[in-house]
Amino acid sequence: MSEARSRLLNTASELFYAEGLHAVGIDRVIAAAPVTRATLYRHFPSKDDLVVAYLTQADEAIRARVDAARTQDASPDDIVRTVGRSIANDIQSPGFRGCAFLNAAAEYPDPTHPVHQAVLRHRQWFLATITELFSDTGKPDPEPAARHFIMLRDGAMAAGCLTDPKPVSETFLRGIEGLLKYRSRLQPDF
Repeated sequence: MSEARSRLLNTASELFYAEGLHAVGIDRVIAAAPVTRATLYRHFPSKDDLVVAYLTQADEAIRARVDAARTQDASPDDIVRTVGRSIANDIQSPGFRGCAFLNAAAEYPDPTHPVHQAVLRHRQWFLATITELFSDTGKPDPEPAARHFIMLRDGAMAAGCLTDPKPVSETFLRGIEGLLKYRSRLQPDF
């Protein structure tokens, strides 16, 4: 990635996340980067392309954190916990404004729009990944557990930017523990 493209993407990402996708115009990104209009359009032919690149970068960061959790020498349950703690830490980070993907979906509700499609690709990957993590625990209901995990996450992401994020994060992590314990009770004793 060229230095100018990287600077553009990082600047746009900060602005988009802090202020919203529709609220930040191309002129604002150009001024904050600082680059010329020609440089921006050479790397990103449209604002939609820049927004999709922003979401792709966010997706790659989440994938890297999940991969890092998987490479730890930990039990499958602890890997699920590590992913949950990563989310809880995000919720408590300075400048937290919710989930970039949920925010983007709210601003781009048309399911055929490239931005909405980027959101859907991320969420499909996330569901498949969390399902796989729950499957690795050896418990019998990985997909419903993964959907429950994601529903807890989505709620925590929304609540975490509206109120005190500490109890929201604690509640989210307790919910994950509940899923892991509930799922253990479903397992027959042999």
